[in-house]
Amino acid sequence: MFTGIIEELGRVREIEKRGEDARIVIEARTVTEGSSDGDSIAVNGVCLTALDVKSDSFAADVSKETLSRSTLGNLKSGSPVNLERAVTPATRLGGHIVQGHVDARGKFLGSENHGESWTFRFAYPKEIARYLVFKGSVAVEGISLTIANLTDDYFEIAVIPKTFEVTNFSQLKPGDEVNLEVDVIAKYVERILTSGAWDSPLQRPATGQ
Repeated sequence: MFTGIIEELGRVREIEKRGEDARIVIEARTVTEGSSDGDSIAVNGVCLTALDVKSDSFAADVSKETLSRSTLGNLKSGSPVNLERAVTPATRLGGHIVQGHVDARGKFLGSENHGESWTFRFAYPKEIARYLVFKGSVAVEGISLTIANLTDDYFEIAVIPKTFEVTNFSQLKPGDEVNLEVDVIAKYVERILTSGAWDSPLQRPATGQ
């Protein structure tokens, strides 16, 4: 589990194709501190298992499923990537609960500079529309963000200078694809309301003794 607060902007050092899968090597110095082989690190919002962890890099195997569902298949040598280590019991939950399980790909439509901040606009696919709400949370490229404006075709977010500086948002160009993860709580609520879970024996009041 992650918080969506990016710790470091890393860079892809190498991508090795392995059939329909791939192994990527990422240059990083912050998220490798205290990390060991087998630990989880989110790369652009995708939860990956760190391998061959060194002081300045780590590797990760990426499956065919992950390559097709996320934008990791678009990465090239030199691509900047947002990195975050998994939470610990002592981690401050500064964002929202982010699983690192990408729900869909969105598209960066453009941004507007306001001097000290920016407004970023992203198109999203219809299948995740029901999980997006005004002032609700969404993870874009693994970054925990609040929806500032929502239409049937796109949402907008306010980006402060810190987020712009320490993430790959400064590198986005109109038309670029991005990873989207909706708030997991919304998905659980939908499941409960549509699956008849309220009729489960676990939900029924206890009878008298």
